[in-house]
Amino acid sequence: MDEFVFVSGRLCLDLAGTKLWRRSLRTELLGSPSDVRRWVGQAELLDDPGAMDTRGLERVRRLREAIYTLVGSWPPGDGAGAELGEALAEVNDAARLPLPRHQLDESGRLTRTGGVDEVLGAVARDAVDLLSSAQFAKTKECANPDCTRLFVDLSRSGARRWCGMAECGNKHKAASYRKRKKQEAVLETGA
Repeated sequence: MDEFVFVSGRLCLDLAGTKLWRRSLRTELLGSPSDVRRWVGQAELLDDPGAMDTRGLERVRRLREAIYTLVGSWPPGDGAGAELGEALAEVNDAARLPLPRHQLDESGRLTRTGGVDEVLGAVARDAVDLLSSAQFAKTKECANPDCTRLFVDLSRSGARRWCGMAECGNKHKAASYRKRKKQEAVLETGA
């Protein structure tokens, strides 16, 4: 069962999205080392993430929070705070880690191997790439006031508002529809 969603358009933003509703319910999707293993598998970073311990869990969470901080405050201005400096150091340190090892076997099947260092390296390099690219200007936060998921708007019109239709877009559309129907009913009974 896929429990994580990958709607952000970037691996680093999908990791940042593993903590939901940051302004209200603060839902943690990476509550245990096994959650990280499942996220890594569903993100298709490694075929077998191997053993994951609480230290690895904390390292992944630290990188996730650093990415979220940087994306929300980028580019840094004069007098950028200590939090931004720490987040930048966290991402840069992780970006120096090795990447997952990709190999093809004789049948053409891809295998991806590595551990927590390689996962951190891949996600951090994606964050560095995003923050240093023109694509960063297309990064948005979901228009649902409760949702804090970030995404890159790659739509032709540049008018994407929702992190994903299943998560927030359909809920908003359904609520708008119910509101319109209720208003129409009030107008009909009041006429």
